[in-house]
Amino acid sequence: MLNHTLRLAALAVLGSTSLVGAPERTQAQSYPIDCAILLCLSGGWPASAPCARARAVFIRRITPWPVEPPLQIWRCPMGASLKRIDVGNDGGRIYDILFNGDRASPLQSAPETMPQIDRNLPTAVYHTDGSEAVQLPDGLGLRLVQDRADIDISGPEFNFVRSIRVFDVRYARQYESGRDGDCNRSAVVVLGTYGTQGDFSWRRSSTGALPQAHVGLERWGEHCPGISHRSVFVEWRDYEGNYGFEQVNY
Repeated sequence: MLNHTLRLAALAVLGSTSLVGAPERTQAQSYPIDCAILLCLSGGWPASAPCARARAVFIRRITPWPVEPPLQIWRCPMGASLKRIDVGNDGGRIYDILFNGDRASPLQSAPETMPQIDRNLPTAVYHTDGSEAVQLPDGLGLRLVQDRADIDISGPEFNFVRSIRVFDVRYARQYESGRDGDCNRSAVVVLGTYGTQGDFSWRRSSTGALPQAHVGLERWGEHCPGISHRSVFVEWRDYEGNYGFEQVNY
């Protein structure tokens, strides 16, 4: 069995075959690049051309404007089944989910049985748990909303996904004003995090919550030195728990 790092490199190389092509293939390219980000991030960004490209996209997505989720795991069809196959406590499961031994492309997941939907019924939100459907406004059809991984990633082997945190310091200003030298401070900081299944969300945060590795606000709250700062800071831990970060000032 390949070790974890070699599995990552193998996936990245396979994915790279889909990353170059005509402009009309842009949408298709989003799938392998997010698979490459997932695997390269897990392995600590191994030195390879595909992982270098994956990291560049990862960072570009947090480069204003707008700030996007750096890993869009919902764009990587990991396939397989929600039923876990025990392959031991190693990173091999991540690779095995994406590829098996006799395929050169990702597997697309699908339920064993598809629910039968009466197309003559009024447009509604369909609930697979059997609860009552809810009427939608006129003109809206039945839609599949995909904003998370298409497999169960709740296990600890995918903690590296949930370790990603994005701090968007939209502005932080500190300055003296008035005859009495009053210190004015104002800041807007939002934090982007990943949920259990890779779903991404934003919430309000503060300058005090910024990681120690962040630079630019070290003198915030100290007397009243003039500060005007805007940045996006992303941090993560790989599969083995090694820390990494990147900061983009703007």
